[in-house]
Amino acid sequence: MTSGLQRVSVRQWSLGGLAFCVLMMLVALGLEHIGGLEPCPLCIFQRVAVLAAAAVFIVAAIHDPLGRAGAALYGGLALAAVIGGIAVAWRHLWLQSLPPDQVPSCGPGLDYMMDILPLRDVLAMVLSGSGECAEIDFLLLGISLPGWTLIGFVILALAPLGMLLGAFRERRPA
Repeated sequence: MTSGLQRVSVRQWSLGGLAFCVLMMLVALGLEHIGGLEPCPLCIFQRVAVLAAAAVFIVAAIHDPLGRAGAALYGGLALAAVIGGIAVAWRHLWLQSLPPDQVPSCGPGLDYMMDILPLRDVLAMVLSGSGECAEIDFLLLGISLPGWTLIGFVILALAPLGMLLGAFRERRPA
């Protein structure tokens, strides 16, 4: 007897993950354009992680591989994007937890850095922190936006983990 989770296809996991990515982006864009909150560089990197996961989910949903290799490939790629988002959100929360005297100074804007620096240097500078990323502009139930984003990424991880679980169980015939 097979359980319900074993019968979930890569396409179904992908569509669920994609829907959650869309929800995360709608919230982010709503807070920016309706709520007036400007995203800091770490917020933008978290959005990139959501979009990267969404891109994998779109391709996986279109392809809907029948074999274990495809499910493992798409699950692994999507999980890598989600883990990247978790890492950036975690770093963002850590910066917000620093005492004011330990917060790094604000650096140049992300657009400026992208124009003049190589991508590796931009990544290093953004992940090392910026004073603007340490500001807490919004709280909901006592949790800041990177905290909610971290929760969102943990929930989003269920889709690629479901794909990976399916890859290691009996798959439908090709």
